[in-house]
Parts: sequence; structure tokens; C-alpha cells
Amino acid sequence: MQPPNGLGRALLTWSPAEAQCGGAAIALGPLVRRPLSNLFWPTQFKFKPVTFRFTIDASGRPLSIERIDSDFVSFGDDLAPALAASQFASGAKASCQITYTPKILSLAEAPVGDLISYTISPIGGALPNEGWARIKPAGDCGKAPTVAPLLSAFPNYARIPGTPGIREWTLIGYDIDRQGKPANVHIMDSNGNAALAKASAKAMQGWKFDDGPRTGCIYAYRRNPLTLAAPPAPEEAAFRPADATCEEPHQWTQPLSLQFPENYRRRMIEGWAIVRYDVAPWGAVGNLKVLASQPSEDFGKQAIFMLQGATLPKSSRGLTGCVDRVRYVFDHNAPPAE
Repeated sequence: MQPPNGLGRALLTWSPAEAQCGGAAIALGPLVRRPLSNLFWPTQFKFKPVTFRFTIDASGRPLSIERIDSDFVSFGDDLAPALAASQFASGAKASCQITYTPKILSLAEAPVGDLISYTISPIGGALPNEGWARIKPAGDCGKAPTVAPLLSAFPNYARIPGTPGIREWTLIGYDIDRQGKPANVHIMDSNGNAALAKASAKAMQGWKFDDGPRTGCIYAYRRNPLTLAAPPAPEEAAFRPADATCEEPHQWTQPLSLQFPENYRRRMIEGWAIVRYDVAPWGAVGNLKVLASQPSEDFGKQAIFMLQGATLPKSSRGLTGCVDRVRYVFDHNAPPAE
């Protein structure tokens, strides 16, 4: 898919188009998530549908996610995480596939809801004024001199239900009266969390500004995703070859560069990987191989990336058959909102 000539900055959206397991079509319900949109300059990019293979466990959760082809996909780093955050009908299924199709829209034609959603997770940079002009209602709220908040209020996010893997939001519209108090508070849009929408509208009424009146103001409340825990991980000992010479635990002379995959961190999706490798006599790690990873192959790829620069102490003959498990987990004491 190639954008038309002369198109300015555009919004790239991905949508799940079709899915099947064992050759039979399966329903794409509302819990099959759309990947996050991206903002880009469509000068030389070409896009085509992207297909993933996966399995579904008894609860309807997609696992063992991997892309069918290895071609680089521009602006597609949320495709696999969106699938990992999705939910299908309950019942274990194997040999599943899902295809995502791209669509390029100018900021003048993109649905306003898509533009609002982009501002919640602006992974391609700030939305230009052209996009904001379609979101903001008519009024003078943004005109200079702008009014400063003297008092702000927020919902108790910890008491509002969240969704694993999904950042939820509500866009509130309001005016400011002559006393600097919000008036005509109303819900402009949301991505479906009714409790957040109700609490956001109530919280907005508690604000206080230094001047007024103003009309056409907006504010977005965001609730971070609940953590989507990784499925249970097997013990690495089950994968260790019988003739392994690798000793446990390891004493790294060049520690691992521990990095959580950013596209999964954004959705608070945990994972794990089990990797095997050998160690040269001079301590370098080599022959790296992913033995298993969940919920997607991306956690295995990240583990390989982290291990490539690590070293162990020198030895006379090196080591073979080393097997490690890498766990990607979050601090569960982190606040639920931004």
C-alpha cells in the first residue's frame, strides 16, 4: 500500500482483517485489539498486510505469537503486543493465524476518535495542529493569554477497574466561568471504560483556574493498563542437555544489558524466554538459540540481544549447553495512572 503523492503528515492505522484456526475462520470480537496508530511522513514507505501465527489457550488468550515472514515492517511495533493483549472466545485452539491490514489517512480525513486515541499514546511524535483543530471544540480556551490551573483534581485510579494490556482514557470537554470554575462539563469521547468516564467528569468539576470565562476546553484522563502477566514458565533444567558442561549459577564478568521490550512495556505485558548458548574459552557467549518464549517470539529475540554482549570468566575449554531463563516483569507497586 503506497500513499498518494502530495500527502502531508498522515496517520497509519492497522486493523485485524481476518483470523482462522486450523483453516476455519474465527470471530474477531471487540476484545481483539487494534494496534496503536502511528504518525509519519509518507514519502517512500510502502505497506502490506502482516500475518502472525499463534495458538489460543483454554481461556481464549493468544500465545506463541510469531510473525510469518521476516521482512521489516515500518511502524508496526505494536502489532504483536496488540495481539498479545487481545482475547478470543474461550477454548484451546492451535494453528491460528491473523492478518492486519494497513490504512493511511490524512489528518483531514482520519476519524476524530482515532486522532484522540493517538494523542493518548503518541508513539510517532506530537499530533500537529491540523489534527488538534479537528479534536478541539470551538471556543477561546487555547487562545493567549491561557488560563493557569490553581487546583487540579483526579479520580482515585486504584479504585477504577482497568484492563490488562490496554491504556484507557476519557476526553472531557468543559468551559470556565468568570469565577474560574469548570462549567458545562461533559464526556467528549472515551475508549469504553464507563467507570473512568464517570469519575473523570466528576473530577473535572473540582478544578479551579486563575481566570475566566473561557469556552471549548478539553482535558484527557488516562488510566495505565493493568499488568498482563506472562503464562507460567517451565524450569530451565528441563531444557538443559545431558552433556552440558555449563555450571550454575553464572558469574558474569560483563553483566547483561537488561532491557524490557519497549513496545510491551507500553502495554504492561510481561513475558519470559529460555535460551541456550555456549561460552568460548575467552568468555564470549556464542551459538545463541531461543528454546521457548511467551507470549511472543519478541521476548526471545530480546533475550538474545541482551546476551550477545555478556561475558563469563575465561576457562581452559569453554562451556557448552548453557541454558538460562529470562523473566520480564514489572514493579507491581507502580501507580495505575499518569
